[in-house]
Amino acid sequence: IMTDHIVLAAPKELGRARRMLDGLGRYVEQVKIAAPRQMRFSGLTVVIDCANGAAYRAAPDVLFEMGADVIPLAVNPDGLNINQNCGAVHPMTMAEAVVAHQADVGLAFDGDADRLIMADEKGQLINGDQCLAVIADMMQHDGSLKGQTVVGTLMTNHGLGRFLADKNIDLIRTQVGDRYILDAMRQHDFNLGGEPSGHVLMTDYATSGDGLMTGLVMLSALIMAGKPASEALQKFKETPQILVNLKADNRQAITDTLENKAVKDAIDAAEKALGASGRVVVRASGTEPLLRIMVEAEDAKDMQEWADTLEQVMKVKLDAAAD
Repeated sequence: IMTDHIVLAAPKELGRARRMLDGLGRYVEQVKIAAPRQMRFSGLTVVIDCANGAAYRAAPDVLFEMGADVIPLAVNPDGLNINQNCGAVHPMTMAEAVVAHQADVGLAFDGDADRLIMADEKGQLINGDQCLAVIADMMQHDGSLKGQTVVGTLMTNHGLGRFLADKNIDLIRTQVGDRYILDAMRQHDFNLGGEPSGHVLMTDYATSGDGLMTGLVMLSALIMAGKPASEALQKFKETPQILVNLKADNRQAITDTLENKAVKDAIDAAEKALGASGRVVVRASGTEPLLRIMVEAEDAKDMQEWADTLEQVMKVKLDAAAD
């Protein structure tokens, strides 16, 4: 190679660099299309927690331009403080500020601003499932909800399913993760999906979650309802839910546990006992060596008892699989 004559590319052919002028301004204009034309948030006091992350400039600017009285939190990123005791990862910081400032509503984004968790004027959290209920209701009313269907995940609350069913809207569940939601939406040509963590996908506007875009839709719903956020944005009573995480030495131990007959029998027994009023989801974490147990039930006592039972059975099998 060193001795062969090689024709080298001229420097100008080695690559390209292109600078997008006013990228922030272009994004701000694009994201505002999610709100109805001429929508104004005048009269709304909004606490907005930007998690010292991606939304720290755009989100306050957009809400201010649309007339809201903005109380910004976590808008001073230093490269290290992203998500630190703030944002959608720690939404109570925002919720407490809403109450302290007597604000109408609060919004909290995560570091990359693809998730949104809200709080009403009482400081009660509004998660992704509640956002889906509000947006599905709006879209059905204006005729834009494709297939009369919302795409959720295995972790979508049973209460949302009941709310949607009462409105003749179907709920399809996928694996946990927005990529699986998007796959189902693309496959069936649906245009609304999301998960409790605050990822909301509205493919009429974008093929990825955008917390600010979701926030604009939710604030528009609040304005149009003319009611406090606790009434307008809390659409359904959530079914009580408990989550248990069991650590494993490795993923094979989790696989062996999930295939164990005693574990399968325990899950079947729980599902039969809870019936239509509850759900059981047992799955391996997609990111960590954890076995996740979720139990939902109208009766909190039943929920706790079955969660404890499943935890005990699976812990024994996990320990045995690790030996």
